[in-house]
Amino acid sequence: MSGDMMRAGVVVAPGHFAIEPRAAVTEVPEGWVLVDISAVGLCGTDYHILEGKHPFLNYPRVIGHELSGRVARDGAGWSAGDKVLINPYLSCGKCRACKRGKPNCCRNIEVLGVHRDGGLVPQLVVPSENLYPGDGLTAVQAAMVEFLAIGAHAVQRSGVSEGDTVLVTGVGPIGIGTALFARLKGAQVSLLDLSDERLAMASDRFGFSEGHRSISAALQASGGEGYDILFDATGHAGAIEAGFPAVGHGGTYVLVSVVKDDITFNDPEFHKREMRLIGSRNALKSDFDWVISAFRDNLIDADALCSSVLTLDELADQFSVLSANRSDLIKVVVNLDR
Repeated sequence: MSGDMMRAGVVVAPGHFAIEPRAAVTEVPEGWVLVDISAVGLCGTDYHILEGKHPFLNYPRVIGHELSGRVARDGAGWSAGDKVLINPYLSCGKCRACKRGKPNCCRNIEVLGVHRDGGLVPQLVVPSENLYPGDGLTAVQAAMVEFLAIGAHAVQRSGVSEGDTVLVTGVGPIGIGTALFARLKGAQVSLLDLSDERLAMASDRFGFSEGHRSISAALQASGGEGYDILFDATGHAGAIEAGFPAVGHGGTYVLVSVVKDDITFNDPEFHKREMRLIGSRNALKSDFDWVISAFRDNLIDADALCSSVLTLDELADQFSVLSANRSDLIKVVVNLDR
């Protein structure tokens, strides 16, 4: 491919992923930084884009928002060669949410790989403030920080503390991340999933001993008291509604997953518990910092999280198969350095 073009991983249309040429970066706006992308994690969003299930996306789209790399040129406070990871949430800095320190829920947010082209390319320009130092992390670890930060943010939002009883429903990547960081806070963490295989995987890889197949079983295991904090990471409206009775009196329900449906619950049951219902969206820099620190301190096992590492060409061959069989996956990473 010519020097003024680069190979990009593009979902051209639902069901159609291809490696296509894209113009190489020639201009870097003031305050932005050119990054050589090293590794890209695949998440549920990318699979939904491939399947045509994402409601806020125009095709074709260069995917990829779980990103690590190295700074390509000096500028905006960064030096060429600096190892970095990328916060993919581009906030406006002007709306009320941004001014109140909540850029994760900016009214005008743009997410790389969703609202604008992402990082499954050799080079990408991003705002300087969206880069975080990746020193002490491998490229694969750094590419996994963003998805773990989602769970870390939910845990911070919940106010969980040592000794709290926690139930995480949905043992996918986000649920696992949430459970790991709740455990780091000292909580007693139980898991719920319909899949025996996922519960066994969480036990084998991460040492979670208690898994349940139903809310009734989880509630019974709590002695009928319910849980101090319940995190939903199922992405299923019915599962979210079913979770309300498992929240203990004085407890908190955190909705990490997002669904398009309306959610209903019984108000007397909600009020008699004085329950807190919290939405958790994206992540803040402090959440990224927590995940980075956990990796550096060997509190999180990256090898247990990483299902496989592929090249871009291997992804082109396998993406549809991975999407159809992702119930067995935690995190697939595309290594662009190979």
